Amino acid sequence: MYIPEWYKEERLETLQQAIDRIAFGSLVTSGSQGNLMASHIPMMLDRAKGQKGALVGHIARGNSQWRETNISGNALAIFMGPDAYISPSWYKTKDETGEVVPTWNYIAVHASGPITFFDDAERLIQLVTDLTTKFEHNSETPWKVSDAPKNYIKKQLKGIIGFEMQIDRIEGKWKLGQNRGDADRTGAIRGLQRRRLRNDFEIAKEMERAKPWRR
Repeated sequence: MYIPEWYKEERLETLQQAIDRIAFGSLVTSGSQGNLMASHIPMMLDRAKGQKGALVGHIARGNSQWRETNISGNALAIFMGPDAYISPSWYKTKDETGEVVPTWNYIAVHASGPITFFDDAERLIQLVTDLTTKFEHNSETPWKVSDAPKNYIKKQLKGIIGFEMQIDRIEGKWKLGQNRGDADRTGAIRGLQRRRLRNDFEIAKEMERAKPWRR
């Protein structure tokens, strides 16, 4: 991922928290023939495994990615956070010089490392239990794996393949206008707050938190 210095996020805890928050990402692997394969799935970070943690999740057994992945190479997990179009009309520089262009602000995290796939029943039931607990915790009446009949869950487990990707490298890009002057940044934040589309408020908040880059 191309990351100019002013957009680089290197704090491990911040990157891990972003993965926890975003959760849904793209798992990209290379096949034995050099072809690229991708699955768009929820993933969970296990901080207890390795220095940077490990990503775990599952894909459908019918998905050939687990069969065709060259496990001697690394996998890549991509997590896209909030994003928003930034209009140059919001910048003070537009009125001063006119030398402005549109851009897009966003947050992205890339994690890569070796991957293994598994279909052990006990390991799978623990995986889906952990995933369910994580994603149900905000529900008014959280669903549990044990709420379903055991035979039904046993049958469902046969339709999935688990994976674990040990994170060797993790990098983040917080593209939030840090390279622009304070007046332009303030104008963009206010423009997002007025427009109120999709992720505008979230990006505006992230821009307020981001420290301007100073040469």
